[in-house]
Amino acid sequence: MIKVGIIGATGVVGRKVLQVLEEKKLPIDEYELFASKKSAGKIMKFFGKDYEVKELTKEEIKKAKLTFAIFSAGTDVAKEFAPIVAETGAIVIDNSNAFRMDHDVPLVVPEVNPEEIYKNRGIIANPNCSTIQAVVALKPLDDKYKLKRIVYTTFQAVSGAGRDGIDDLENGIKQYCEEKDNNLVTNCGKEKTDNFKLKKFEYPIFNNCLPHIDIFMDNGYTREETKMINETRKILKKDNLPITATCVRVPVFNSHSESINVEFENDFEIDDVKETLKKANGIIVVDNIANSDSKDLMYPISTFATGSDNVYVGRIRRDYSVKSGLNIWVVADNIRKGAASNAVQILELLLKKAGSTY
Repeated sequence: MIKVGIIGATGVVGRKVLQVLEEKKLPIDEYELFASKKSAGKIMKFFGKDYEVKELTKEEIKKAKLTFAIFSAGTDVAKEFAPIVAETGAIVIDNSNAFRMDHDVPLVVPEVNPEEIYKNRGIIANPNCSTIQAVVALKPLDDKYKLKRIVYTTFQAVSGAGRDGIDDLENGIKQYCEEKDNNLVTNCGKEKTDNFKLKKFEYPIFNNCLPHIDIFMDNGYTREETKMINETRKILKKDNLPITATCVRVPVFNSHSESINVEFENDFEIDDVKETLKKANGIIVVDNIANSDSKDLMYPISTFATGSDNVYVGRIRRDYSVKSGLNIWVVADNIRKGAASNAVQILELLLKKAGSTY
């Protein structure tokens, strides 16, 4: 019997995991939903049935006798409970930062390094959302032209900061804007501090771009930027690849956008780059600037990517400032592909193997 536990089931990513599982209808016999003490006892609809959310405790985990577990409950919870789940014989897929850089824990994007899944010792790490979409786009190009250097600039949606981040943007819109006739928004951007309390960000996210995701490190980079650099190297197995990153939170509700500049060891033709990306698993090329009068999108945008498990790539053009340089624009749903769907894809591959071992 295959039994899957969803830890952090009531959170933004946890709920999306449940949605993706409903869509995929994987061969799973039973589910158990877990959350913090605050959320324990809640009833959640899943596959048309009522599931009572259980409090995540050592006793409940041992009693559950899980086969697999998807964790979407944060780093501290993962550090405490993922090893306990793994000790019961279950395989953990963790969405947090707890184990990503652990040498003994595979860091997996199924389109990029699926072979790493089967090297697990009980825990598999899901990469950072911004890293996932980047490496999906870069892997086929690296295979063909060999990466020499990467420059990341990300434009990350507030959903990546959880419910509090979404609330900050929603509250900012309410506080800073006054709706007029025909829903025309006026009086925007004039700061009002009365009765406005930020839950997540240092400054109002509405009408601002904040070059500050996660904490600042001693070297001036944020932890988010450091994650992208280190995780890319680990996933692509290029420990010394020169990479730099600037990660920016923007007033967009969902789906991250990234400007990625790369240099290759080998030269390329733009048409060949586009064909390589079109043939790659999980990528949709949206690059129609030459046909701007058509109904097709000229380039990927957040609202188009939201709700999809694909990674969209556009603005594919040569960087003439260096030899063998390329610019691409990459957009993906950070809650789906950047977290929930990537974890479920890993589970799906584990289930295929489990068919002959469980």
